[in-house]
Amino acid sequence: MAKQRMLKFVHTQRETPQKRDADQRAQDFSEIYREFSEAKAEEQASRCSQCGVPFCHAHCPLHNNIPDWLRLTAEGRLQEAYEISQATNTFPEICGRICPQDRLCEGNCVIEQSGHGTVTIGAIEKFITDTAWENDWVQPIAPARSRTESVAIIGGGPGGLSAADVLIRAGLKVTVYERHDRAGGLLTYGIPGFKLEKDIVLRRVEQLAKGGVEFVLNCDVGRDITFAEIRARHDAVLIATGVYKTRELRDPGADAAGIVRSIDFLTASNKKGFGDAVPEFDNGTLNAEGKRVLVIGGGDTAMDCVRTSIRQGATSVKCVYRRDRANMPGSQREVHNAEEEGVEFVWLAAPKAFSGNPVNRVTIQKMRLGAPDATGRQSPEPIEGGIYEEEADLVIKALGFEAEPLAQMWGADDLETTRWGTVKADFGTHATSIPGIYAVGDIVRGASLVVWAIRDGREAGAEILRYLDKAGRVAAE
Repeated sequence: MAKQRMLKFVHTQRETPQKRDADQRAQDFSEIYREFSEAKAEEQASRCSQCGVPFCHAHCPLHNNIPDWLRLTAEGRLQEAYEISQATNTFPEICGRICPQDRLCEGNCVIEQSGHGTVTIGAIEKFITDTAWENDWVQPIAPARSRTESVAIIGGGPGGLSAADVLIRAGLKVTVYERHDRAGGLLTYGIPGFKLEKDIVLRRVEQLAKGGVEFVLNCDVGRDITFAEIRARHDAVLIATGVYKTRELRDPGADAAGIVRSIDFLTASNKKGFGDAVPEFDNGTLNAEGKRVLVIGGGDTAMDCVRTSIRQGATSVKCVYRRDRANMPGSQREVHNAEEEGVEFVWLAAPKAFSGNPVNRVTIQKMRLGAPDATGRQSPEPIEGGIYEEEADLVIKALGFEAEPLAQMWGADDLETTRWGTVKADFGTHATSIPGIYAVGDIVRGASLVVWAIRDGREAGAEILRYLDKAGRVAAE
């Protein structure tokens, strides 16, 4: 039966969920993709070849059992498909929405390599878990037993929340210290609603809270509580702060009004979506309405900024990137979505200077790709005489993020960091230089993907359990 249900990629064409019309979706922050019907999800899942060596599984950071839940979906066994999906992924409905599947599971699908078009893994993953929530298959967290040990998690983003899920299910006491007024990190305040609607994130936070996780919000470690105090209160600590320090422009005029950080721009927009009071949005500082917007950068954060600007009512939106389309780090799917919505991309271009205060013009240097750098990517180099100007009322810096100097900020001289400022942690155990202190996600890796933070958090949760079990045995002896 299973064989008859599968291997239909030869006769069944690849389909993705329908997108809302670009003109329509550019007017709001609702997700742009419509839902698969159950019949369509079963049909698309049946295209899986059930290959002997599943490269989709191998190239997923979480090593999700993708062929298994695709087969179960094709057979109409959706609750079982959800249980298999949830077994390796704390937030499958989030990964289904925001993972760059084109670079991970779908990009390595065997039938994609043979020219038949990849299985739409992400859309099916999203469908499975959304169906699970609708049918109350997502069970409340109910630990089999309670333990006395306590773990602190600094940072309520995907890495911290994934670890909290592992630890609370094991019966530990878990406290999450979060600097913002809502948990979720970049899932809540960085990623726009048109990619990830916020109720999707907050219902997972609520699930953890109902399961016993304590959230201490509006708590900035180093200001509202010291790192030493946290260490004294808990048996183990997990650092999952992420990286929020924006890389800066050093060109003349880069300190002018109207040149803003991407994280500030996106956070203001998301807070406004919650109905919060956001003075810098209301006074126009972090609002693109009626402005000529120039976003500098080529990653997914830049894509979030240009598409947010369109929805805020900018008169024009351009994205300036120093390499070409083929060499940009962001998702090609997001670039395509942005182009549909009216964003103009200026490839092989970099800012050289900014004029006006507030800014009104940007001097642009045309670039070309030269010799490869140490990573193998061609390095951009300026074209002699290739100078021109772009008009802009709002310039958004989406140049990537760096680590804050946590050891200095927290007075933790024994917390070892790397030359990039990230926390030095073992990639297997996630242990830092301080016994009982662990670190995960971007604060260790540098700016990376949500799915890697989830993997790190799950692994670190398991390692913390082993550490506490060992400490308990030593104490008993």
